[in-house]
Amino acid sequence: MLWYKAWLDTRWRFTIGLALLVCGAWLTVLGYPRVTRLVAAAPAIDTSTDLGRRLSEIVSLSRGFRGYLWAQWFRQTALEMGTLFAVLLGSGGLVSHGGGDLYTLSLPVSRTRLLFTRAAVGLVELFLIVFVPALLIAATAPAVGESYGFGAALAQAVCLFVAASAFFGLALLLSTSYSDVWRPMLIALAVAFVVGLAQIRYPPFVSYSILTLMTGETVFRTGHLPWAGLAAAAALSTSLIGTAAANLTRRDY
Repeated sequence: MLWYKAWLDTRWRFTIGLALLVCGAWLTVLGYPRVTRLVAAAPAIDTSTDLGRRLSEIVSLSRGFRGYLWAQWFRQTALEMGTLFAVLLGSGGLVSHGGGDLYTLSLPVSRTRLLFTRAAVGLVELFLIVFVPALLIAATAPAVGESYGFGAALAQAVCLFVAASAFFGLALLLSTSYSDVWRPMLIALAVAFVVGLAQIRYPPFVSYSILTLMTGETVFRTGHLPWAGLAAAAALSTSLIGTAAANLTRRDY
């Protein structure tokens, strides 16, 4: 019953998220030939400004299929959409005064079990939202005369999933304190925005940012998984979910 209720609470967010990322991944792959033609015809870019250097980097990366996918999908679309749906899947459905949630808390099951079931369902949904599009990229690359290894796609997806799980855990923790969906969602997204802004304002922070981990930049540039970053992100998400369980247990409704 708990699994089913958690699914009912999040099914539309999951379905919409999976559909959007699958379509986005498919269109990104199919758009590569057109981007190649545009890059070949692109005029020289003035790199004396920060914007010019960023555009030059994107053009340079987009000259190859692997660089194009990382710049357009893993570093941009998947990062933004993955963060958004991680937060959406973790928000709400725990202490709201409508929809039978207080009745759920009164059932003869521990609140810890209730929260961990909710977290497990959300993480499985997030896993599918992240991994299915990544595998689709590897499967559809031959349609444009290119190839992208399933191993590379899985490695990128691992980075995105583990890091995004931290934002899921944050939204879940906030949902044990607020009775609506909107405040946990907006606060968690604001945290993600601040982290992204810090990367822009303080470049040395980029190497330690969870958003950099989400892009899989280490995998792209070195071919190796960033084990230390993954361990730190996994520890962070685990602690956030554990704190959420403790917070839900001690609250008086």
